[in-house]
Amino acid sequence: MLFPANNQKTRSLLSFILAGTTSFAAEIPNDGSVLPFPPTPMNSVAKPRLQDSTMKWPEDPQRLPADAPNILIVLLDDVGFGISEVFGGEVHTPGLKKLANEGIRYNQFHTTSICSPTRASLLTGRNHTRVGYGTIAERAVAFDGYTGVIPKQAATIAEVLKNYGYKTSAFGKWHNTPAVETTSMGPFDRWPTGYGFEHFWGFLAGETSQWEPRLTENLNHIEPPKSENYHLTEGMAEEALAWLDDHQAFAPDKPFLMYWAPGAVHGPHHVAKEWADKYKGKFDDGWDVYRQRVHKRQLEMGIIPPNTKLTDRDPSLEAWDDIPEAERAFQRRLMEVFAGFVEHTDSQVLRLVDGLEERDQRENTIVIYIWGDNGSSAEGNNGTISELLAQNLLPSTFEQQQTALNELGGLDALGSAKVDNMYHAGWAWAGSTPFKGTKLTASYFGGTRNPMVVSWPKVIKASETPCSQFSHVVDIAPTLFEVLGITPPKFVDGHPQMPIDGVSFADTFHDPTASSEKHEQFFDNNGSRGIYLDGWMACTFGPLRPWNPEDAPKQIKAWDSDNDEWELYDLQNDFSQANNLATVHPDRLASMKKRFLAVATENKDLPIGGAMWTRIHPEDIIGSPYTSWTFNANTRRMPEFTAPGLGKRSNVVTIDLEIGENENGVLYALGGAAGGLTCYLDDGYLTYEYNLFIIERSIVRSKQRLQPGRHTIVVNTTLESPGAPLSVRMSVDDIEVAKMTTKRSVPAAFSASETFDVGVDLGSPVARDYFDRAPFEFGGDIHKLTVESTK
Repeated sequence: MLFPANNQKTRSLLSFILAGTTSFAAEIPNDGSVLPFPPTPMNSVAKPRLQDSTMKWPEDPQRLPADAPNILIVLLDDVGFGISEVFGGEVHTPGLKKLANEGIRYNQFHTTSICSPTRASLLTGRNHTRVGYGTIAERAVAFDGYTGVIPKQAATIAEVLKNYGYKTSAFGKWHNTPAVETTSMGPFDRWPTGYGFEHFWGFLAGETSQWEPRLTENLNHIEPPKSENYHLTEGMAEEALAWLDDHQAFAPDKPFLMYWAPGAVHGPHHVAKEWADKYKGKFDDGWDVYRQRVHKRQLEMGIIPPNTKLTDRDPSLEAWDDIPEAERAFQRRLMEVFAGFVEHTDSQVLRLVDGLEERDQRENTIVIYIWGDNGSSAEGNNGTISELLAQNLLPSTFEQQQTALNELGGLDALGSAKVDNMYHAGWAWAGSTPFKGTKLTASYFGGTRNPMVVSWPKVIKASETPCSQFSHVVDIAPTLFEVLGITPPKFVDGHPQMPIDGVSFADTFHDPTASSEKHEQFFDNNGSRGIYLDGWMACTFGPLRPWNPEDAPKQIKAWDSDNDEWELYDLQNDFSQANNLATVHPDRLASMKKRFLAVATENKDLPIGGAMWTRIHPEDIIGSPYTSWTFNANTRRMPEFTAPGLGKRSNVVTIDLEIGENENGVLYALGGAAGGLTCYLDDGYLTYEYNLFIIERSIVRSKQRLQPGRHTIVVNTTLESPGAPLSVRMSVDDIEVAKMTTKRSVPAAFSASETFDVGVDLGSPVARDYFDRAPFEFGGDIHKLTVESTK
């Protein structure tokens, strides 16, 4: 260590330190030279020598039990109670089966009935609206309970456990970062690494292609490996196992928390043909008969109580017998693809669990396997090859779907990268056997009751008796804290913490029949809401039918929550909500409705139905605050919610470029194969395509090739209102070269995770014409690309 000797303050401080803490005296030179340290010791004082000294680092504080367990939380997406063979369904699930045979299964575990809110509650232990997640991140609005921002006053499990000494990682779907904060400029404090996960590998949005996922690693957007057979869920398993190897190599004395949440089996249903083919002919009888078979099996297995009734189909949902024979092959294949997707996903969970065993990490690892963040999804409506049609409330016919699918290869194209297929809502209803409802219904268990299995070989003895305590996703965090002996902290990183809403169910780890400590739980999603109170459930369906969203704007505008008809169920004697007792116990119902309003107010759930705002006000969907942008050829991976509103608003795009002869490549693109727009050169011809979810493709191109050299291209698009026809005019050097008008436009979004790219079409390619040439990088030079919003 060297000190500048001509600095008087330094010399005085050094003299003080030496005099007060050692037996050394310093001769401080005054000639500006540099003083070596330590200085020459005084001869009259005993001199400790380095060779005689001992050095010992202070021990790291131990904040955990000596043998603290590893924790693996697996959260599947959009899969209901009646799908897995473990809970009476007809889809083979080797991973869930292995864990169930080694641990305990729960048949009264609940979620919030929708993606982002369930995840926010799982991670924080608080009710979803209390932490700003009354709806998914993309539909966030300015009401307190719907902002899409988890406050720092609600620390996640990862934040707490990291501070206690855990190594933390997250893989797969995140969906808890504001949609306008996912660019490479952040801000990053609301990304997974900002919420306590030291390593993240996955995607930030609500869904992505399994074949061409839009991936992020920590704070960097990355591209998947270029492999013909690459599949995201397989990649997730490989990345997680690689992280476990790093953990074992570099931090073997630290327990780990891993959150493994695949985008599967959320739409799009993407899986290789051989997996879907396993289920050929298995569902030929349709969804009504499937429910009957599964209900019977659930009773025989003891998964549901002996007196459980099979609930009726909602009158607004089609019966299988109502499906014309000409459509049935399509509907059957959609379910076969879904079933293959489920088995494939669960098989990757098995790979992960087997990987723990191979690394001698299984015995003391708690595996919490939550079979769905909500019930099965009816967002495929009548069966679709492009599932965001429903999110945009755009009607389509079977004939439109069939014609487009035939152009792509027919039924064999389902599950491939060319489509974003989802099954008919009838299959989602069947997947929720024996309950009413589907995903998005918080009033009925078809939307909220999800199977769960917990396995911990060191502590939990295997049991075939289902744990029937009423529990909820908010209960995961306090359960883990109790197991680890952690008192929920009052402060985390300086932020005072709000109370935890969940209640521990750790007693069930030792006794599956232990009495429940949970007395109350509130539910709300899109106006479908209810409250559980000591074995009773009061609820109301609300204005939104998930399987018929096209009527939602009209229904919502006419809806008054004060006029909703409430139902009442005695859950101790009615497992499936089959017997409405509202008229039998009106006083109890009135009391529970009053309690719901008090709890909803406390949890920032007002206004009731706040999650539906953007369904009737698409102009308020979150997006960029800018009205003009300047890009160059290096602009990549700009998420749609932060990009210019191309194809959804009036804009002028101006491109300054240089090209060679018969030039090729994308100038700019937004979206992917299932929906988007692209402007490109193909053999010198300027081309524009507006891909409205595969079923309507509008394409226009210049009659003449562009000559080599420097040019200014202008693409002017005008739109009267969201969803209206889009007028497109293209000019080159002030000369109009092409124009067209689409039949309609996209009111909300082309995709959840596809991006705006300049000079290339990354991810899923928008245009079928260059599908096999993707990413179809532009061969010339783009000097500048500007976008001006004109309306």
